Amino acid sequence: MKIVILGAGRVGESVAESLVSEQNDITLIDTDPERLRVLQERLDLRTVVGNGIQPSVLRDAGIEDADMLIACAPMDETNLVVCKVAKDSFNVPTTIARVRSPEFQDGSPLLGKTGFAVDQVICPEQSVTAYIRKLIEYPEALQVLEFAHGLVSLIAVRAVAGGPMVQHALAEIPNLVPGVDMRIVAIYRQDQALTALDGTTRIEPGDEVFVLAATEHINTVLGALRRIDVRPTRRLMLAGGGKVGLRLARELHDNYEIKIIEAFKARCEYLATELPNKVLVLQGDSTDEELLGDENVDQMDLFIALTSDDEDNIMSCLLAKRLGARRVLALINRRAYADLVQGTTIDIAISPAHAVIGELLAFVRRGDVAAVHSLRRGAAEALEAIVRGDRKTCRMAGRRIDEVGLPPGAQVGAIVRGLHRADGSERAEDELEVSAPQVIIAHHDTVVLPNDHVIIFVPKKRMVRQVEKLFQVSATFLF
Repeated sequence: MKIVILGAGRVGESVAESLVSEQNDITLIDTDPERLRVLQERLDLRTVVGNGIQPSVLRDAGIEDADMLIACAPMDETNLVVCKVAKDSFNVPTTIARVRSPEFQDGSPLLGKTGFAVDQVICPEQSVTAYIRKLIEYPEALQVLEFAHGLVSLIAVRAVAGGPMVQHALAEIPNLVPGVDMRIVAIYRQDQALTALDGTTRIEPGDEVFVLAATEHINTVLGALRRIDVRPTRRLMLAGGGKVGLRLARELHDNYEIKIIEAFKARCEYLATELPNKVLVLQGDSTDEELLGDENVDQMDLFIALTSDDEDNIMSCLLAKRLGARRVLALINRRAYADLVQGTTIDIAISPAHAVIGELLAFVRRGDVAAVHSLRRGAAEALEAIVRGDRKTCRMAGRRIDEVGLPPGAQVGAIVRGLHRADGSERAEDELEVSAPQVIIAHHDTVVLPNDHVIIFVPKKRMVRQVEKLFQVSATFLF
């Protein structure tokens, strides 16, 4: 696929890096020649220096035969305008814009064909907020990802000695956790994936375990890998009152006790006017040991560092953990830092750029892909694809899972059946209430039917193309 990316900032760089690794033809536009030079030396892509709003610059970037434009410039206005130019002047099939303002959301008439002609909006701040909310909702999880309209979830959790499933073989799980159907799709031990999972594979303390289950069972699964009495999160301390901090506080203040530490007085005053009185806003340095101690960080269920400075986020989390915070989470932009601290004293490290990669990958994937999530800092992937066609036109349809021909290590974790009508159209909400979709945890002999939503774990990104081919239909089906 030929893709033009506008903006070589942190998001643009991460998007380019992810897409280049899948052998896409990438051209990156930015006004900073030195930034482009560094990226071109590291990545296999083409660069163009200039203002992407100008048609001549877009033309130099090859926009005339591009399949997709992704606008990731710092300014919303730039991203919206370049999408309009790309669609109207060059007929680019798909335009995606990074937009921070909540005034421009998917479905807004301002983004339609007569407006800015944006096919999809991405907002890293909102993506990070939603990501963190899931981690708050499911304590002890390292990652929580939803599929099939929220009916199925994939969680990553670090196993702890004493959990009912820990130090037991996978074949024993049905007896250890009766009534909860689940599928363990991957186990990472000492940061290395176990190559083959079977009934004799044992879960050891410290393993990072990826489990697929119906969302209603996720808390039970967490308790079985950590401990039965998983304590809910009630008290939060946020270090940093920027866009993500404000979004989180707005969405969570009804159900949680929240304290925000913000360094700048003007921003504190703004936060105080935007948030209810029950949210305590404090001016200070989140790396100040005395301040954290005075504000009882040891009583916090979760300490979240959200400033724009990676080093401050890392240091404040390390300090909060040492002072007694139950769990700490750091927002880290630099990938090298995120890889370094993940799984150490810092419980969770989140990269804003990686939080939005999945939203973009769903448009790049071949076949009818409904959702994509990047795992293990981009090394692995989980995708949800819809089966179209029949046994004659699609390799996935009408076959048992062990007949499909998945690449080694890739696993079908779950199938959701009943989200579509027989003609392939999506069922309305009132229809789903009358007849609820069925969540099927997959086994080797499970038969995949047309219109099923199939959720697959792919341990290595180079396998993605092989998986995509399984969902592609022949030309006879299209006609």
